[in-house]
Amino acid sequence: MASAEAIAKLETKAVAAEKLIELLRQQISQVKAVQSGQAGSGGAFNQEIVKLKQENSQLKSEVDAWKAKLTAAEVANGKNVFCAPTNGNVEKPKDIKVEDAPAPEAEKKEKKVKSEKPAKAPKEKKEVKKEDELPVDIGRLDLRVGHIRKASKHPDADSLYVEEIDLGEEKPRTVISGLVKFIPEEEMQDRMAIILCNLKPSKMRGIMSEAMVMCASTPEKVEIMAPPAGSKPGDLVQVDGYTRSPDAQLNPKKKIFEACAPDLKVNDAKQATYKGVLWTVNGQPITSQTLVGVQIK
Repeated sequence: MASAEAIAKLETKAVAAEKLIELLRQQISQVKAVQSGQAGSGGAFNQEIVKLKQENSQLKSEVDAWKAKLTAAEVANGKNVFCAPTNGNVEKPKDIKVEDAPAPEAEKKEKKVKSEKPAKAPKEKKEVKKEDELPVDIGRLDLRVGHIRKASKHPDADSLYVEEIDLGEEKPRTVISGLVKFIPEEEMQDRMAIILCNLKPSKMRGIMSEAMVMCASTPEKVEIMAPPAGSKPGDLVQVDGYTRSPDAQLNPKKKIFEACAPDLKVNDAKQATYKGVLWTVNGQPITSQTLVGVQIK
């Protein structure tokens, strides 16, 4: 099939020939005008006219030949030709070597395929963690009864106690509390308490603290919240209306405890509450010793 370049060359030559014929026609018209004005010197003008007509005829033949070649090339390239030359005297175009070339449509498709980038694998949907679907309330806090077996002052901090607390687990937890200024050491021994168990463990002056003792608190006075009589280490704290579904470990970045803290209060009856609802263990309330209307921390 003829290449696009060969067809373009043929078309250019045909257009140039047609422009030249038009120029010769204009020259003939000018000569005729001069001839009509100067009849006395008609012989010379007649010769010029004959010469121009011969050149015109020769050029016309060449144009027809190039048009025939162009038509043959277009037909060979698969293009429909609706008006072909009909002059029988026009010489048949010589065989034109046609280079094999892909049809324009196929070429475009091939380029398109090459330019297409490999499809990216669909991104996997991130699994929604259970705790991300839960409401932020006291149900996310793992509050349990704990037994403070013993407590002693931190070797590197005068204001801190190091406590060993039984939570009904395989082994007791170590807990650090800043209670030295508020509760005498002897009162810290062998006592029951309410413990927040799912805080992220953190080192306090070189010793890892694995939980937090919940206390009724003011700037001047602090009291450990006491579970009801008969409670055992590991007993769960319940709050009516809030499903107990604690995180395995609270994420500090999500600030779950901080969101709940403003609503953790002791009411006027010395009972622990969340948004006015009692904390209970085995159906009985959790209480402070003397403090009322204060925050639980």
